[in-house]
Amino acid sequence: MLFNSIEFVMFFTVVCTTLVLFKIRQFQIMFLLFLSYFFFYYTSNYLTILLLFTTIWNFYLAKAIWNSKNKVKKKYILIINLVGSLGLLGLFKYADFGIEQFNNLAHYVGLTEIPYLDLILPIGISFYTFQALSYTLDVYRGKLTPSKSFMEFAFFVAFFPQLIAGPILRASNFLPQLREKMIIITTKTRVRQALIHSSNLKLGITIMAFGFFKKMFIADNIGPLVNEIYKFPIGYDSFIIMLSTIAFGVQIYADFSGYSDIAIGAALILGFKIPANFNKPFFATSPSDFWARWHISLSTWIRDYLYFPLVFHLRRYDLGIIFSIMFSFMLLGLWHGAGWNFIIVGLLHGSYVAGHTIIRKKFPNVSKLKFFKSKIGIIISILITQYLVFLAFIPFRSQNIEYMLYTFEKFIIFDFQTSNILPFVMSHKFPILIMTIFFILHFIAYKKTNLIENISKLRLRYWIIILMIILSSIVFFYDGNPIDFIYFRF
Repeated sequence: MLFNSIEFVMFFTVVCTTLVLFKIRQFQIMFLLFLSYFFFYYTSNYLTILLLFTTIWNFYLAKAIWNSKNKVKKKYILIINLVGSLGLLGLFKYADFGIEQFNNLAHYVGLTEIPYLDLILPIGISFYTFQALSYTLDVYRGKLTPSKSFMEFAFFVAFFPQLIAGPILRASNFLPQLREKMIIITTKTRVRQALIHSSNLKLGITIMAFGFFKKMFIADNIGPLVNEIYKFPIGYDSFIIMLSTIAFGVQIYADFSGYSDIAIGAALILGFKIPANFNKPFFATSPSDFWARWHISLSTWIRDYLYFPLVFHLRRYDLGIIFSIMFSFMLLGLWHGAGWNFIIVGLLHGSYVAGHTIIRKKFPNVSKLKFFKSKIGIIISILITQYLVFLAFIPFRSQNIEYMLYTFEKFIIFDFQTSNILPFVMSHKFPILIMTIFFILHFIAYKKTNLIENISKLRLRYWIIILMIILSSIVFFYDGNPIDFIYFRF
């Protein structure tokens, strides 16, 4: 069920209406859990069994880890959990990629090739696998008390607003909110207390509205330009390649952050606070700063559960930090998809962050120079960072090696061909206008902190006017056929 579909609007309206009418908390929690599984079944059908397996597997093994007093036994149980969870993810997401690499090698050495499994990639498996694993790892580290009830843990894993494409929740952040609401369930009194509060409703609707605007007005209307160029980029000059690459960066940001905003707004309306997943990434002043602003729930997951343990064990070696960064980013890239292009994406970003780390370590006083704190210094830092970021978007979008290398060449070595610029701009006026509107709004949001929250606090008539403007801009260009979110593929 796509967020940008009539079905979801009807679904969410029914959910909210039911919660308002039936205010008994026990019913509300169980109702939301049932609807979360229904929401996933509507999208994934029989593959819902994988979500259920992941939930059962992590719930009982985390409990076994907590109850065990033997450190060695705890570690063995954790390894079993990792093998089961990551093995399931690997089977459905990476098996055919691995078989392809084996078959390529077999072709040269004369071995028999292995037939492909041709398994369907289950929607959301990368997200809910990492989410469930964070819970088990936190229990293993002693940072989290395991859930006492299966219903509580199942709710955490399957909560429908963020189930399919994140943000990836941390149990330490979400479970306390859920437990606060479930306290009433443990009592025998039929206390009436609504999940939906007026204080959250207006802000939640505003966040969702901007999420729909990002996805349906910005991302979906820029997409055709990106598809046209990246379908066969050979022959286009540097200006068109750079413009289409910037367009893709805007598209994927608006698409994914739009999904995150809808999820965050919907969860807030239902009484749950989900951390932000993006924070104006196109104003990042360094590669490290970019990953503190982009897909925050994934980058912090990789940092806390992979990079920190790696760098701790390799701290004695001079290249330990660099290896930890490169390996972590390679897996971050591979998380997005089974393909060499995603590994290249990860290695590019890893080299950016590693290079930035080396510079900070070798020249610790550079960042303290007045130049880098001045406006011109900040602008230059932003431009350099974004050039590197958009360069890394090329392999993210292009899976064909020949096309990728050509696009790299035109992006890096500007050819100064200007004859096609005006005809191209004139024939793509609308998506270019959309990009211009995006950067203006992005700059306003950068300068005006808490913009969405401030809009939600406006007087009702002004607030409604803004919502109507957003709705009108969406509906006017909507053809009735919802376009999938890009991150559904991951």
